[in-house]
Amino acid sequence: MNRTAVERRSDRELVVTRTFDAPAHLVFEAWSKAELFQRWWVPESAGLALLSCDMDVRTGGTYRLVFRHPMSDQPMAFFGTYREVTPNERIVWTNEESDEGAVTTVTFEENAGKTLVTLHELYPTKAALDEALAGSAEALPEQFAQLDELLAGGS
Repeated sequence: MNRTAVERRSDRELVVTRTFDAPAHLVFEAWSKAELFQRWWVPESAGLALLSCDMDVRTGGTYRLVFRHPMSDQPMAFFGTYREVTPNERIVWTNEESDEGAVTTVTFEENAGKTLVTLHELYPTKAALDEALAGSAEALPEQFAQLDELLAGGS
């Protein structure tokens, strides 16, 4: 069984890895096509509803995700810019909703029909990474499990 590994590499870096039983082009599509991305990105246990998912996955393109949480009367928006997109290999984006947003790099390495996904987040400060680890980052294993299920033909 594939497991998600979450590792704090430094005061500002978080690295998450998981191997998926699918070729890189299919895994890349799940990260780059809004209709697929929205099926796995929101952790089911979080109680969040994804209200909108706008993604222009190309170098220089932008994204905007809007969520609602039952504990908040206002929606939350997450947005940024794609700095680099190499189809089936790499996506780099900014998280611009605050000054504490990370730069996220996701790579896709295929070997024998399986794909190693490495998500690397570089935060501007140690405090920003600490906050992420106490919040959204703890959901990454669940998100990756949901991606695995999507790629296996579930959900």
